[in-house]
Amino acid sequence: MILAARLAVRWLIAGEWRAHPARLALTAVAIAIGVALGFAVHLVNGSALSSFEGALRTVNGSADLRVTATSPLGFDEAFYAKVANAPGVADASPVVVLRATIAKTRVTLLGLDVLRAAQVTPSLVGMTPVGIDRRTDAAFDGQALFLSSAAMLALRTSPGSMLTVTANGRTVPLVVAGALPGIAEDEMIGVIDIATAQWRFGRLGRLDRIDVKQQDDVPAAALTAILPRDASIGTATNDATRSDALSRAYRVNLDMLALVALLTGGFLVFSAQSLSVARRLRAFALIRTLGLPKSGIIAAVALEGLMIGVIGAALGLILGYALAYGALTRFGGDLGAGYFADGSVRMRFAPLAAIGFFMLGLLAAVAGSVLPARIAARAAPAAALRNTGDVIDPRTPVPWRAAAILIVFGGGAALLPPIGRLPLFGYASMALILSGGIAGMPWFARTLLAPLARRPGRGIATDLAVRHLHGAPGQAATALCGIVASTALMIAMAVMVTSFRGAVDDWLGQILSDDLYLRVDGGTGFDPAAQATLRATPGVASVAFSRQIPLTIKPDRPPVTLIARPVAKGVDPSLKLLDTTDDFPAGTTPVWISEPAARLYGWTVGTPVMLPLAGRYAVAGIWRDYARQQGAIVIRDTDYARVTGDLTRTEAAITLASGADPNRVARALITGTPRALANLVSIARPATLRRYALELFDRSFAVTYLLEGVAILVGLAGVAATMSAQTIARTREFGMLRHIGVSKHQIVAMLASEGALLGLVGGVAGIALGGVMAQVLVHVINPQSFNWTMATRVPWTIVASVAIALVAAAAGTATLAGRRAIAADAVRMVREDW
Repeated sequence: MILAARLAVRWLIAGEWRAHPARLALTAVAIAIGVALGFAVHLVNGSALSSFEGALRTVNGSADLRVTATSPLGFDEAFYAKVANAPGVADASPVVVLRATIAKTRVTLLGLDVLRAAQVTPSLVGMTPVGIDRRTDAAFDGQALFLSSAAMLALRTSPGSMLTVTANGRTVPLVVAGALPGIAEDEMIGVIDIATAQWRFGRLGRLDRIDVKQQDDVPAAALTAILPRDASIGTATNDATRSDALSRAYRVNLDMLALVALLTGGFLVFSAQSLSVARRLRAFALIRTLGLPKSGIIAAVALEGLMIGVIGAALGLILGYALAYGALTRFGGDLGAGYFADGSVRMRFAPLAAIGFFMLGLLAAVAGSVLPARIAARAAPAAALRNTGDVIDPRTPVPWRAAAILIVFGGGAALLPPIGRLPLFGYASMALILSGGIAGMPWFARTLLAPLARRPGRGIATDLAVRHLHGAPGQAATALCGIVASTALMIAMAVMVTSFRGAVDDWLGQILSDDLYLRVDGGTGFDPAAQATLRATPGVASVAFSRQIPLTIKPDRPPVTLIARPVAKGVDPSLKLLDTTDDFPAGTTPVWISEPAARLYGWTVGTPVMLPLAGRYAVAGIWRDYARQQGAIVIRDTDYARVTGDLTRTEAAITLASGADPNRVARALITGTPRALANLVSIARPATLRRYALELFDRSFAVTYLLEGVAILVGLAGVAATMSAQTIARTREFGMLRHIGVSKHQIVAMLASEGALLGLVGGVAGIALGGVMAQVLVHVINPQSFNWTMATRVPWTIVASVAIALVAAAAGTATLAGRRAIAADAVRMVREDW
């Protein structure tokens, strides 16, 4: 028994690695790719989220809780006295928050009452001699500006320097009075006196935040009871939840796609190990006759898989860390998706995640090895000593019920609702459908080849190829499982991305119907006088002004976008309505919500909704929007001005007069803008905006494109390895054919035909399976993740290219491997059969 075990390890495993190092290296690389992609995506996501939450903690300071404005319009400063005197409040610090630009560098500018901030959020003012010194009047100087170390470095400035600061449409010269040592590294923060922020930057009478220090063990219920509609309670928990929700769907989708890539690597291990086990069936039978039990065979092959997994997973972790570092450098912490575009991200290693992905790599490799070993161990030693083909009699009907059950359960899982706003059942559906498709490959291969098997006469080579594949569907399915898995993954992602991009392209073509689009970035916008000036610009037929502001509906969710703009009576052609009604409660103001907003908040047409604005509102329609994942609300500009008093506008859609020159009109519009906004205004044509939006889309899906490319490479590599291993394993069969008169040329032609047929069957199965998985991606995972819907679009060029590439790769690899396999003379090829 001990001798047999030693033989199993030294002979079966070590001998196999010496004889076929390339095959085993390829399976390890397949595991490494899956681990690397998953670990890299996890590192990038974790680093970005950690940096983003760190930035929020820095800006918010160390307050116990905050009263935060629901929009950039702020709330009345008179509310501060109510908060400061509310039960349970030990101290309160008023804050004005401004997005400022200093020498083309973005800085978060905080207006603070230094005396109050020192008690509530001391990290924002600093308590050292190099920070804000409360013993002097410097902190209350109307020109004093205190900067974080990162801002000092980025601006190349020092105390005593004069800087020009632009915020809220105002430009003010300020003097650097000192540093902020309590601000975290890499955070671009500036602090000025709150009176300066309100007076010099046009925020008189308004606050953006009140930081609160609570008494011990006193709840915030007293504050909640006195809150105005344009303010909400914010806590560190809410901040973490909101920042997580901002990009959670995007991050989880990338994680799942990476894990599917790891699953594909596991199928490639299964394919390679199945062929290896089939080739060594006699060796296993011989060891069995020497006393090694079935469990010993399984353990030996599992140990081989474990070694593959260790090498592949370790290599994957190293490669994943390198990929994550490169992705952070090239795309940023949001991988090009635009979620954390303003923040810098530092690489953070995650040891628990590394252990988790390492174990997943081991699991994929061991599972892919144990399954074929269990099948081989069930074969009787006497029969296996002479068997060189399928362990199962080829005349036995091929089972299909297990595959059908898996696919049916997968379809059922796709119908279940999300869990925690995540499409977990959707991912389970994809995994079940993929597993069912792989399990059904023997039945599918025999069914697809049956018409060819019933009609011989195409030539010796082709007939032999068809008979072999039709008579050994299990062997064909083993060869195909890795091909089908990678092809299905690639097709599913390609269909999803094509459908999404096509829907966005069509939507942009529908909504960008004006001639020019003007926007103010970073300023207060155009006041009524400036709007009148722009309307009177020669060559302008009409101008539709609008304004967009973030609006917080719930403190623990990212804000929706409130869009104030003209809305025509009836059906507005610029709003692509999915549903509309004129039947809503009397006395309510109509609003039109985007599809994501309807899904996130459960709103339907005709129903009243609570908004953090004065007045009562009801949903008049739901419109399609692919630009704002967290939702958007359109309100008539006249209603917006009535409830907020805000008459400024930041965007304009311009229709030109007949025959007007767009370039000349654009220059005239720039000339007509107020001097304070001249450097903040941009004008673009629809084609430019459309091209920019699609470029942003492609950047957002750059990682998905990478996963598609990896799937293609893994699939083609799997084809090559499978065909090569299968051809080498049939050397004795080729020798027997040579003895009965089949020429070398005919054997090579037979192998080329087999390869082409395998590639064709695998391509058809992979494309069909990928098409089904794509429907889950497009119609289940995408709506549940990103809250928008679209129609399916098939990239036929990619589909055809993949099918042709698989057929060519399989036929070419089989031909090359066949030439090597028949290089020896016929006698030596069958010598082991004597």
